[in-house]
Amino acid sequence: MKHRFGQVTFALVICGTLSSPLVADQAKPPQPIPPVAQPAAGNGVPKTAANVPADYVIGAEDVLSIVFWRDKELSADVVVRPDGKISLPLLNDVTAVGLTPEQLAAELMKAATKYIADPTASVIVREIKSRKVYIIGQVAKAGPYPLTSDMTVLQLIAVAGDLLEYADAKNVVITRMENGKELRFKFNYKDVLRGKSLEQNILLKPNDTVIVR
Repeated sequence: MKHRFGQVTFALVICGTLSSPLVADQAKPPQPIPPVAQPAAGNGVPKTAANVPADYVIGAEDVLSIVFWRDKELSADVVVRPDGKISLPLLNDVTAVGLTPEQLAAELMKAATKYIADPTASVIVREIKSRKVYIIGQVAKAGPYPLTSDMTVLQLIAVAGDLLEYADAKNVVITRMENGKELRFKFNYKDVLRGKSLEQNILLKPNDTVIVR
């Protein structure tokens, strides 16, 4: 009898332990930790940036984000005006055209020293609208096209919907202004399509014009 009474007592102790709140809490699976909210971008801090070519300089119509770290009241999204300038709080008009983003940031920091100590600024390119190439003549869709990355003559012709039926495909011309002088390059469309004289398929530069007669 004593032996059976001891077994019953031991079983009651075990059951009571398992039903206690402490053990029940330990048996629950761990709850997921809610994500920490991230601060929203604002005051000129962009969500995305443009793919900036290595030779890029700022031009009219480009969209920029000017970010002054620790001085967000000076930060702003701006569009470069036709006169080549941008407008910012306190700093007013600043020339941007012809500068790289790094050079413009240096100019802004220099100007901002009149108002704040040790300013730190960044210039982020949101949209590039100043870099364009042109194709005219016997193509399906003549006109200006944005040059936001590397583009060859053949690629521009493809974007423009290809040559029309009676185009002179062997005598396409590319014109380029360089140091105040006009340069002309010949392009034989049929040869390039056949894989011949591929050196004619040059990379286009801003303001190049492809003429298809």
